[in-house]
Amino acid sequence: LDLSNCSLHSVPPGLAEATTAIILDLTENPLTTLPNGSFLGFIHLQSLAVPRTLECPGGTDAWQDVTVDRSSRLCQGQRNPCNSSLELAWPCPENSVCAPDGPGLVQCLCDNPFHGYRCLREGTFPMLLFGGILGTATVSLSLLLWGTQRRKAKTP
Repeated sequence: LDLSNCSLHSVPPGLAEATTAIILDLTENPLTTLPNGSFLGFIHLQSLAVPRTLECPGGTDAWQDVTVDRSSRLCQGQRNPCNSSLELAWPCPENSVCAPDGPGLVQCLCDNPFHGYRCLREGTFPMLLFGGILGTATVSLSLLLWGTQRRKAKTP
C-alpha cells in the first residue's frame, strides 16, 4: 500500500480497513505522530516505511530490523510480542492465550470452551436463553406501548 507523498498530516481513518497489508509506505508525508493503535490488527505487516522523524510503531523491539536513511525509517520483520525473549511474555489471564494484534500489540483469546470476562465462564454462550429473554422483553414492551399509546393516535 503506497501512501507516500499524499500530504497526510495524520493517519487516515480508512487505514484501519487495510489490515491485510504486507507492505506500507507512509514516507514523504508531514506526519507528526502515529497514534497508539493506528496499526491495530495489522498482523501481516512485514515492511513499514515512515518519515525519519517518527519511530516505528511498537518501538524498535516490535521489529526485527529498523533502518534509517536520509528521509525515512524502514521497519521490517514484525516480531511476535507473545513469544519475545526481550521481555517477559505478555500476561494473559488464566484460560486464555496471547495472540499478536499488530506491531507491539497483543490480544488475549479465550481457550475453548471458556468465554466471557477474563475467560472465567466455561461452556458455550447461552444463545437460546439470551435470545428468548430478549425476544420476550421486546414483545412485552411493544404490546404495552401499543396498548397505552394507540388511544393517542389520531384517526384520519
